[in-house]
Amino acid sequence: MKSIQFQLPFLVDIEDTELKFILASALYDRGKLSLAQAADLAGISKRTFVESIGQLNISIFNSDICDLKDDLNNLQGL
Repeated sequence: MKSIQFQLPFLVDIEDTELKFILASALYDRGKLSLAQAADLAGISKRTFVESIGQLNISIFNSDICDLKDDLNNLQGL
């Protein structure tokens, strides 16, 4: 696992756990982490992560339109 260290201004009043969740959510939303990886980074269960990102209006269904079209074509071929 990669380790990164940085400093936040004193005005940023945030707990480590909240910061981990924000980072994990952003990386998941951008497709850089899977759901399980993001939950692990945030230090919470997958269920809790899914419920929490829903409150941030981040969808767990982060497929793009091309993936959806491929899935539809595959279903039609059955």
